[in-house]
Amino acid sequence: MILGAHTSIAEGLHLALERGVDLGCDMVQVFSKNQRQWKTKPLTPEILATWRSARRASPIRSVICHDSYLINLGHPEDEPWRRSVEAFTEELARCHALSIPLLVFHPGAHLGGLGEEACCDRVAAALNLAFSALPRNRTVACIENTAGQGSNIGYRFEHLARIIQGVRAKRRISTCFDTCHAFAAGYDLRGPKNYERLWQEYDRVVSLDRLACFHLNDAKRPLGSRVDRHANIGFGTLGKAPFRRLVNDPRFADLPAAVETPGEDNGGHAEDLKRLRKLVR
Repeated sequence: MILGAHTSIAEGLHLALERGVDLGCDMVQVFSKNQRQWKTKPLTPEILATWRSARRASPIRSVICHDSYLINLGHPEDEPWRRSVEAFTEELARCHALSIPLLVFHPGAHLGGLGEEACCDRVAAALNLAFSALPRNRTVACIENTAGQGSNIGYRFEHLARIIQGVRAKRRISTCFDTCHAFAAGYDLRGPKNYERLWQEYDRVVSLDRLACFHLNDAKRPLGSRVDRHANIGFGTLGKAPFRRLVNDPRFADLPAAVETPGEDNGGHAEDLKRLRKLVR
């Protein structure tokens, strides 16, 4: 795996690369804008030039992006849904301008206004609109599996498969696998039999060919809790063994994997990366 972490873009996008190097990252995940705001300043020629120069000079091997948490492509109401589609389209455009190949996103939540299957179809419709608006965009959108907290969809592999099925431009859609979210949703990665059973199910329902990146996070809550709370590697209810299997699994050897663990507990991201590398055989 190409191991790294989510790093801050405070004071400049290019600084996320420097912060990644300081943490010992081989890859970084970033936001392309302030993820707490709908509107943002455009990517000026100066910002793009600074980013490209920093990217060429950096030893960071891979960069992926995460969209704003404000976006809900499954929103049951038309006006906020359209606003989310517009914001997601902008996120894709920014990634393309920055030459970032993958945009990770949470599929959305029905907020009690739709059933889960209808919400999945609404997400697919949103993606079709975004992709149609940017026919030459090369960034691949990666659905992230969720813990299933609240009314969030994406906590079952079948949700991911239904969304993918509804997307017309199949080459532009893939997935991101979050270990904490999967465990919270009831998928057990502990023990060799459970681990292999999980990936057999994922391949059958979604397809391993649709897996483009990972979020490596331990979990604070027990299996099936449906609560999204990340823990540092080896300090949660997952423990070290599932991560040892993941970082040594040849099926995932070339995929970028970011930790999104607590930054101040147990040494933070830098220590989590050291722990993961020590697990590599």
